[in-house]
Amino acid sequence: MPQTPQGPAMLQAKCPRCRRGKMFKGSMYSFGGNNMYENCPRCNLHFEIEPGYFYAAMYVSYAFNVAEAVVLAFITYNLTGNMESPWLYLAVILGGCFLLAPFNYRYSRVILLYWLSPKIHYQPYLDTDDPK
Repeated sequence: MPQTPQGPAMLQAKCPRCRRGKMFKGSMYSFGGNNMYENCPRCNLHFEIEPGYFYAAMYVSYAFNVAEAVVLAFITYNLTGNMESPWLYLAVILGGCFLLAPFNYRYSRVILLYWLSPKIHYQPYLDTDDPK
């Protein structure tokens, strides 16, 4: 049964063209889990469209980090009510960004391929369980 074009396949880091092949070799928080396949194991899409293509994912990751820092600062203020200790905020924000780094790395690349790549489009005929 085919999946919806932008639904669970994106959250599971599946190929943006066929929505079936995995983009990464392991789970997000395992050692070596964020190693990316060069090509989709199912439809053979080459993920790095041009040399240095994933440098653009740094901008998406930066936006993630800024949003996470604002949310963590807001949560810290609401839990502690402390406005006087910059070290508390610095520790919480840096610790949070460190813990979320694998998430940012993975999903910045996923978002870049799904939403910000004009060369890659979903192809429903590839999203089947039929053998090749």
